Amino acid sequence: MRRAFLIGVVLTMITGLANAQTAREHRGYGYGFGAPGAAVGDSGATATLQVGVGGERLVYKGLGAGGEIGYIWSMTERSSGIGVGSGNASYHFRTAASGGRIDPFLTGGYSIAFRSDVASGFNVGGGIDYWFKERVGLRLEVRDHVFPAFRNMNLIGVRIGLTFR
Repeated sequence: MRRAFLIGVVLTMITGLANAQTAREHRGYGYGFGAPGAAVGDSGATATLQVGVGGERLVYKGLGAGGEIGYIWSMTERSSGIGVGSGNASYHFRTAASGGRIDPFLTGGYSIAFRSDVASGFNVGGGIDYWFKERVGLRLEVRDHVFPAFRNMNLIGVRIGLTFR
């Protein structure tokens, strides 16, 4: 199951990078991020850090599909990290075809956490892509991964990264 999921994420990122050559025809995005955040659950809260990569492809107007993979760890126990992957739907309120440098978006979907075991959950988030060049931008986002199997664990991150098309 984990291998099939990872293959799906990689394929999604590859299709997101297979985009057209002009600004009006960009349909795919790739991004990398770092995220300070918190793991909040029934047993309290812990400060975390997360790094990851992802990609998405617009499939109809502002509606997109994508995936990402990352690693998150506690700032107090660095050896206790877990892998987190997700497959998401997104909606971009402004696309390259509509012009403008600021592209606000919402996203959400299925999440999986893995280390020695696997847990399913979901994620929701939103943010903006600020395109300071035609193909390179700044990505600011807040994302919450929820895993009910981990004592109702919420992994909340404030993501800062680069996006490209």
